[in-house]
Amino acid sequence: MRKRIPKILVTGGAGFIGSAFVRRVIATRQSSVAGKQSQSFEVIVVDSLTYAGDLKRLNWGLSPKGTVPNFYQVDICDKQKIDSIFKKENPGIVVHFAAESHVDRSINDATPFIETNIKGTQILLDAGRKYNAKKFIFISTDEVYGEIANGKFNENSPIKPNSPYAASKAAADLLVQSYIRTYKFPAIIIRPSNNYGPWQYPEKLIPLAILRILGGGKIPVYGKGLNVREWLYVDDCVAGILAIMNKGKIGEAYNLGSACESKNIDTVKLLLKTLGASRNRFEFVKDRLGHDIRYSLDSGKITRELGWKPGVSLAQGLKLTVAWSLKHQAWLKSKLKDINKLYIN
Repeated sequence: MRKRIPKILVTGGAGFIGSAFVRRVIATRQSSVAGKQSQSFEVIVVDSLTYAGDLKRLNWGLSPKGTVPNFYQVDICDKQKIDSIFKKENPGIVVHFAAESHVDRSINDATPFIETNIKGTQILLDAGRKYNAKKFIFISTDEVYGEIANGKFNENSPIKPNSPYAASKAAADLLVQSYIRTYKFPAIIIRPSNNYGPWQYPEKLIPLAILRILGGGKIPVYGKGLNVREWLYVDDCVAGILAIMNKGKIGEAYNLGSACESKNIDTVKLLLKTLGASRNRFEFVKDRLGHDIRYSLDSGKITRELGWKPGVSLAQGLKLTVAWSLKHQAWLKSKLKDINKLYIN
């Protein structure tokens, strides 16, 4: 009798990090079929394809036909449709990436963030309970902790978000924790630091900066560029998520950072150097409202328990990202219309 391949339902699977995760899982399945020793999964992708979603991310290098099986264009806030997907597919694992994610947009209008990030998460949790999902992986963010002037946040640090985006993710994070406690729901929470890499929508600092330089403009830098971010290359993030999905402890939270901290102005200067552009190709702009000064994660827990460590430095990651961007300029430039009034994260 043929062994049934376990199913993973990935929400936001046509987004930046979600698509990188899907590509990695599909590649793992293909290597398994080729005879290599690795866990094989069937992937179900759910994505509403808002401005930040793009099926081109999934068509890239996945299969000879360039398609992903079992794709559903569905809003996670549509309870009836989500229920029908769970009923039909009966996924054993849910990996929940889907979210409104740009801080600037949340400052302009928090409503979509409340709807998608909180209500959507609740609908998925209820569907997971109803159809007996064996594991629910919630992708949170380091921003739920707020800012920290010195030291690092660990998984037991208080949740104290500062932006509407961070508050919506914190609410979802706490909601998942409540389901773990109240219903013994088999969830795990992952809090990654700032991701970057190929296929990132160019409203975030690094792809926006590259796009502006390629277009002959200058990179907008909030305030004086002194805000510090911890940069995690997307492939390292995906590897960490997979490690947690496969071996992480149910009911736990895991920080997922790189220890690659950099002031925004230093990140921009390193990027300009990587692009071979003039060092003065940036301009300071009015600071973001409520701009967090610094994020920093203690990721020792995942290293101690699961053996994961990031493998790509910021300098290496920027080189990889620039190389990809130069080959995919048409894709980046196709997003220009929607980001003209936005700056950076």
